[in-house]
Amino acid sequence: MSKPYSEADFSTQLEVDRSWRLKEISDLKTAARAADSSLRRVLLRSLVTICYAHWEGFVRFAARKYLEYVALRKHSYGSLDRQFLRNYFLPRLAALSNSRASVREMCGLVDEILNSSERRFARVNLDLIDTKSNLNFNVLLEICLVCSIPTEPFEKHESFVDVFLLKRRNGIAHGEDTYLEINDVDELTDNTVAMMRAFGNALENHIYLKNYVAK
Repeated sequence: MSKPYSEADFSTQLEVDRSWRLKEISDLKTAARAADSSLRRVLLRSLVTICYAHWEGFVRFAARKYLEYVALRKHSYGSLDRQFLRNYFLPRLAALSNSRASVREMCGLVDEILNSSERRFARVNLDLIDTKSNLNFNVLLEICLVCSIPTEPFEKHESFVDVFLLKRRNGIAHGEDTYLEINDVDELTDNTVAMMRAFGNALENHIYLKNYVAK
């Protein structure tokens, strides 16, 4: 897929990626409702895993596209929201904390941070958007922080993410006899879709309102 050179490109790419995911969820939901009891059990288990997969996949895709969009602007770190400069140094800070760095090395890193306002953000570190194959609520909060978007739209979904969706998905992935009742299908699909839309909308608002630039 091409790069998101414009606001319209970004919105279109998010919509295209989200649309095929939503269609798969909808098609599987329809098939589960129409199936006989034995087949329905299998399809409902599949629906749990596909909802989780598309939730994780969309968050990763959208967040990386957002950082790519901002990187294409080639702004200096000094003119961007401070989180972008934090993001640049997060891997270095992690490496330093895991090493026996000398005071001189630590001071050198601090000096580099203080002198980086004119450096340009032009390359995305994809490792920053790490869903850890286990996109629980705390991991989601970390990704929101990296993208500097508010977490309020997701707070009401904390229990759904960690218990209803992720716990069931992990049980199925680990070969457990985890089951979803047909009466729970709407809660599963509606909340998954709502979270995907909320995450995409938050990023689009950030771009259209230019909230990625320093205020």
